[in-house]
Amino acid sequence: MQTTERSKVRRLPLRGSNEWTDICAILDAAFLAHVGFSMDNQPFVIPTLYGRHEETLYLHGSAASHMLRQLVLARSAFHHSMNYRSVVAFGTARKIHEDAAKEEALRVISERVLAGRWNDVRVPTAKELKATSVLAFEIEEASAKVRTGPPKDDAEDYTLPIWAGVVPFKTTREEPITDPLLTANVPVPNYIR
Repeated sequence: MQTTERSKVRRLPLRGSNEWTDICAILDAAFLAHVGFSMDNQPFVIPTLYGRHEETLYLHGSAASHMLRQLVLARSAFHHSMNYRSVVAFGTARKIHEDAAKEEALRVISERVLAGRWNDVRVPTAKELKATSVLAFEIEEASAKVRTGPPKDDAEDYTLPIWAGVVPFKTTREEPITDPLLTANVPVPNYIR
């Protein structure tokens, strides 16, 4: 992946990578990103669902939201001295206007969130497509950063009677809760279980 001054890992660069396989592994492990942009000299960062297809990230939003250009996408789990895996990607987004392309992008996002679901649901109506905005974010530059392992405290800190170590953290899906308005006896699909 191309690297310039804007995507170069500056703080602790040994934890950084511009390898496309590292970047994809991190992006493909999640479906929620934080998108930063500036509008009228005011910075904003918003969470949004995304799906990746090759070097394009599809970002989901409302058609009522502002047109986002020159986006910076950051997907990060932790910061500073904690263990983390993160990607910072730079590029330009374009709004998808064609219904077929928008529907395909929504399929990519849906499959990233819950693989197998797209084939079970009805296709979006023209009204729903009109009310939904999808951006195609072409990744021009990106870098990944990973920190794993035990803390790296100063030697004198290890003499203090304070516990240090790693608390494993993982996001898990719990037992599905059926919509109470659903028609009776509709089984929960295996891909949801």
